[in-house]
Amino acid sequence: MRDWQGKTYWIVGASEGLGRALAMTLSRVGCGLVVSARSSDRLDSLVAELPGRARAVTIDVNDPESVKKAAADVGEIDGLVYLAGTYDPMSATEWDTEKVVQMIETNVVGAVRTVGAVLPDMIAKDKGHIVLTGSLAGFRGMPGSIGYGSSKSAIMTLAEGMYIDLKGSNVEVQVVNPGFVKTRLTDKNDFKMPQLMEPDDAAREYFEHMNSDEFKKSFPFAFGTAIRLGQLLPDWLYFPLFSRKS
Repeated sequence: MRDWQGKTYWIVGASEGLGRALAMTLSRVGCGLVVSARSSDRLDSLVAELPGRARAVTIDVNDPESVKKAAADVGEIDGLVYLAGTYDPMSATEWDTEKVVQMIETNVVGAVRTVGAVLPDMIAKDKGHIVLTGSLAGFRGMPGSIGYGSSKSAIMTLAEGMYIDLKGSNVEVQVVNPGFVKTRLTDKNDFKMPQLMEPDDAAREYFEHMNSDEFKKSFPFAFGTAIRLGQLLPDWLYFPLFSRKS
């Protein structure tokens, strides 16, 4: 259990969906927030609704100078939550290089830039908390997940490496792997999404993990367990099972 009073967290990707819901959750427990995204209008609307102290700083995670400027404007923080991301459902038979690159750029490179803007200071002070957002889609290859699945696999591996390297210090690293959360991104899907969650419900799961000492959390439980079990299947069984589209 963490003491959130007096702390300041920077949420990147806070303007809508899970990021917005998590901002509300953290604000209600007394955590001060800096909320960031590209849309200043959405951020201003969010700050007006948050019950606690908060301010908005715009950022474009695909622009290195924007990330540097935002980090300077944000200043000293206790924690960073990276939730910025983009998604386009895509099969390898419908390959779109531009969209794949955009997913990698936003979901992975944007995270690397943002973490790189705050981690050295945390290490120097031997104090901090970084939370990255993976996905159940990142555990193994899934149909229609070209670009997105690989980007989330990269984030999950990045988080593991950071956790190992920083273990024993007072810089904490966590990763959260949600399943389907109802947002404008999942609205693009034309298939059945098991255990589709509302953003508020997903935010509660996310916050519960942030409030713990555990490294990794995958949810919802039933769907997450099924996906994790898929890691144990041999290729000859996994690929026929998961190549069947609903």
